[in-house]
Amino acid sequence: MAKFTGPKGKLVRRFGVNIYVNPKYDRLLERRSHGPGQHGPSQTRRKASEYGQQLIEKQKLRHTYCLLEKQFRRLFRKAQQMRGITGENLLVLLETRLDSLVFRAGFGCTIMQARQLVNHGHIKVNGRRTDIASYRIRVGDQITVRDTVASKALATRYLMENPRFAGAEWLAVDRDELTVTVNRLPQRDEIDANANEQLIVELYSK
Repeated sequence: MAKFTGPKGKLVRRFGVNIYVNPKYDRLLERRSHGPGQHGPSQTRRKASEYGQQLIEKQKLRHTYCLLEKQFRRLFRKAQQMRGITGENLLVLLETRLDSLVFRAGFGCTIMQARQLVNHGHIKVNGRRTDIASYRIRVGDQITVRDTVASKALATRYLMENPRFAGAEWLAVDRDELTVTVNRLPQRDEIDANANEQLIVELYSK
């Protein structure tokens, strides 16, 4: 699967926020709070235009979930076709991807680590092995770790290394059985997005 392979630290410094929820980038921002590049320390940031701000918000959200532009745009079109507010629909679609859910449940310190767990076939959805990171999770679905020594050892290690993530209110996480049950879809105030989704809607609506 195609993925962004560039320097993530530069993106974090450019946006000024730890979009990857990785402790090492918190330390990076503490050491280098300015933008990347040789002129970063002395360069004053110009106020972005309306279009520029919309583009920044889109890039922040896209990189937060580690998606390419084509994948992100496809999700946005689907969000437009759904009932309700397009921006909130987009966030729900992003959160209910299998890799995002595995990450929220704590089976990965980063979303890329959770995606690797899925891609390598360690996760089952409703009893069936699923290795598609973009698989759409629905209410009532049960996500489990495969019943193999390697899969359980890996998921357990990630949980031990990742005590900050104890799941979410819309998820029921059983750390002993290594299972996650989707009780309902997340609400907007339960989604910790680093971007203003309304600006993204305005960008794509032009």
